[in-house]
Amino acid sequence: MVGQMPIDDSGELLRELNRVRDIVSAEAAELMRCWDPIIQRPDFHASAENLAHYMAFRRIDLRPLQAALAPWGLASLARCESRVMPTLNALIANLQVISRTNADPARPQRADFLYGREALQRLTEAVLGPSRSGRETRILVTLSKRAATDSAYVEKLIRSGMDCARINCAHYDQEVWAAMIANVRSASRANGRTCRVLMDLAGPKIRTRNVIRPPGRKAVAAGDRIFLSFDRPRENAEFAFQSGCTMPPVLNQVAVGAPVSIKDGLIQGAIDEVRPDGLVVRVVRTPPDGHPLQKEKGINFPGTALDLSPLTPDDLKALDFVAEHADIVSYSFVQKSSDIKLLQNELAKRRSGRPPMPIVAKVETQLAFDNLPYLIVQAAGANPFAVMIARGDLAVEVGYERLSEVQEEILWICEAAHVPVIWATQVLEGLVKRGMPSRGEFTDAAMAQRAECVMLNKGPFVHEGIVVLDNVLRRMESHKRKRSMQLRPLKAWSDLH
Repeated sequence: MVGQMPIDDSGELLRELNRVRDIVSAEAAELMRCWDPIIQRPDFHASAENLAHYMAFRRIDLRPLQAALAPWGLASLARCESRVMPTLNALIANLQVISRTNADPARPQRADFLYGREALQRLTEAVLGPSRSGRETRILVTLSKRAATDSAYVEKLIRSGMDCARINCAHYDQEVWAAMIANVRSASRANGRTCRVLMDLAGPKIRTRNVIRPPGRKAVAAGDRIFLSFDRPRENAEFAFQSGCTMPPVLNQVAVGAPVSIKDGLIQGAIDEVRPDGLVVRVVRTPPDGHPLQKEKGINFPGTALDLSPLTPDDLKALDFVAEHADIVSYSFVQKSSDIKLLQNELAKRRSGRPPMPIVAKVETQLAFDNLPYLIVQAAGANPFAVMIARGDLAVEVGYERLSEVQEEILWICEAAHVPVIWATQVLEGLVKRGMPSRGEFTDAAMAQRAECVMLNKGPFVHEGIVVLDNVLRRMESHKRKRSMQLRPLKAWSDLH
């Protein structure tokens, strides 16, 4: 095995690589037997096959093999997401030459290496529209209500670099949505630019309501207990802090010991007790000065697989409008492949034989992350498809410490499937909201260039945010494509004298 082999034994390395290729090929074939009946888009079949190869490939601890290959100048395993089998075949062909075997090296064709990148580019354009000259990564911007009444404002956003406009269906109404879309279409035509309209279904929102707090005290601190009531909370001397829940049936699915997070993790706790009328939450962490318990703040149950339909009655009503007027539908709280199928069926009812509508699945729970390959196959097997990394809710679900690791894995698995990724939540937030960015925000924006699209939230300085993000993305793309460095000349140290 590689872990014990001498790194100068090219023959042993060759045998090990052949063994890895055989394992990957066999396990991927098993996956494809399950996936073939789901795949309706012939263009996606080769991408699904590469995804299957990548999943089988990453079940193996490849670190010893990487270390053994590097001294031979063979170091491409770490960048093989979009082309697993061509990479293995190329390494094997090179080792056959190095080892002077009698086998005729079967080198992969150049087209085999380029296929994944080209497939990703085609699907990105099908979902998000064409790229701009000098910048492949698109910019998605959440529209404020101003976009419904100020056409010059929308035109300014498009001229500055907005490639796709996002309308959040949790806000405003169909009259406002229609006005926003009309202004986007008009400004796009005036500027000779394509700007797609993405409409984001709100999904089920588990939030606090009817909050009761003790007189003179708003902030919850570690050690406090909160009572989450199935019904409207009533004065109860046992609990200083109480709150109802916008979706009471969810509380029946939570067990003692389960973690609870309120308002993006600013109040963290665990279920101490399940009662007939609600849940007792023991607060274990807040900011040093505590944090207010307020109504209409999100409640998360990290690690609890909630049985909850991602399409609410309000979503179905909104979908009537979305299917008719939008270019892309964004799907909140999707967790299982059956959730994707549900949306596909609802869209089919409303699309009257028109081409399948592009879908964006928001990965915002642990279960969605765990099921991501199967979500991809179900969705991209029938529709143009992209994945949004909803980093706010996802951070609460998986833990802030794991977020960076998880978003990397999402980027890898999506590249293996040749599926575009939208990098979302708090990008250049300080600049967009307050007109003043932090240093860390620029690093985050630069890292986002590895995705096919970056989302900016609405704010009074969103125009400035677009201009800055456009600049950062253009600079980074001259240095890096996905995870491959682009070795352009470095001007900073060009004078060697």
